[in-house]
Amino acid sequence: MTSIPAPAPGAKKLGLVIDLDTCVGCHACAVNCKEWNTSGHAAPLTDFNAYQDHPEGVWLNRVHTYEAGIGPDSRTVHFPRSCLHCEDPPCVTVCPTGASYKRAEDGIVLVNADICIGCKLCSWACPYGAREFDEDQGVMRKCTLCIDRIYNTNLPEQERQPACVNSCPARARHFGDLGDPDSAVSRLVAERGGFDLMPEQGTKPVNKYLPPRRRPTPTVPAETAHPAGGNSVLRWIDRVLSR
Repeated sequence: MTSIPAPAPGAKKLGLVIDLDTCVGCHACAVNCKEWNTSGHAAPLTDFNAYQDHPEGVWLNRVHTYEAGIGPDSRTVHFPRSCLHCEDPPCVTVCPTGASYKRAEDGIVLVNADICIGCKLCSWACPYGAREFDEDQGVMRKCTLCIDRIYNTNLPEQERQPACVNSCPARARHFGDLGDPDSAVSRLVAERGGFDLMPEQGTKPVNKYLPPRRRPTPTVPAETAHPAGGNSVLRWIDRVLSR
């Protein structure tokens, strides 16, 4: 099993802040992520039957859409999902070869494809479904926070951010150091009441979500209310909306 290194002195906690109030579900983040990483650090990202009835392939970022709430309080929530680069990532500690690891200097969780044996233990351990198995290569893939962009001095400084952030037309995605309380992303989380996804899992995700803003709508009569569905993320969204 793989241990998690202690943070280095002055270490960063690089991650994303995603605004669920602003995301329009356009999937630009997922598409640009796929495009960049097909030839980047996590390459290749394979596809099978891409234009057929049952397409399969590796996507490091996905966007799910939920209908949350009941009656006039209901709304559509577009929910981007990728690796959360947890402070206590179970995907790392279950890895038998050390292929999954967390960097001490910036907290990014990565996979060393050269020693990954494709056993899928990390995908079973991750409560967020953030791991992708590449059937063509026989290894696991995941979001790298575009490590080959954010440290690339050949790029203009404003482009040294993950591809998903760079391409978001609604500016619903933000990138920065969440370990620095004075950083722009940390201030945004504090101002908007940013949340951990499914905090009961105890993984302490670095990535945060900003809740949808409540709208002034009539209260739904109790007799018309329905319990939330079985999806744990949908239940989480319902709790956020009810605050």
